[in-house]
Amino acid sequence: LRREITALGYESNFTIYDTDDQKRLMKDLIKQNGFDEKIVPVKSVLNAISSAKDKLQTPEDYADNIGSDIRERMIAKLYTQYEERLVASDAMDFDSMIVNTVKLLRENEDVLSYYSDKFKYIMVDEYQDTNHAQYKLCKLLASKHRNICVVGDDDQSIYRFRGATIENILNFEMKY
Repeated sequence: LRREITALGYESNFTIYDTDDQKRLMKDLIKQNGFDEKIVPVKSVLNAISSAKDKLQTPEDYADNIGSDIRERMIAKLYTQYEERLVASDAMDFDSMIVNTVKLLRENEDVLSYYSDKFKYIMVDEYQDTNHAQYKLCKLLASKHRNICVVGDDDQSIYRFRGATIENILNFEMKY
């Protein structure tokens, strides 16, 4: 990602925000918007954003898929501002790193070709705990040679709360 990220407008020495950085930024945004932290707690907002990123939803996609719920509208606004601040700071959170890698590979055929050749064989352990974005990343990297091996146990999926989808392993044989 550091080698190729300039194609998406980032510098190669971008900053990676950890959980504390994310909380600090979100707390600041909630305060700037005059929102009540009891209605939109920092942790809830960050979880919603993480969930959206796991589904590869941009802030615009997220806003388009919510109803008229005022709390969801607040989260959508915060998600938009959060992403704007990350980009302005030349920073990414951990979810953004996967989202941006998928975006980079989708939008740059030469980059996808290079890394598909570089990683001709791919093995993913604990595949039952992958989310949609991780699935797409694996699918892109394996698209050329289709040499992918996954290891996992559908009875041991423990990260649904983090967006893991058991369907990735259950549907593996149909896809490959």
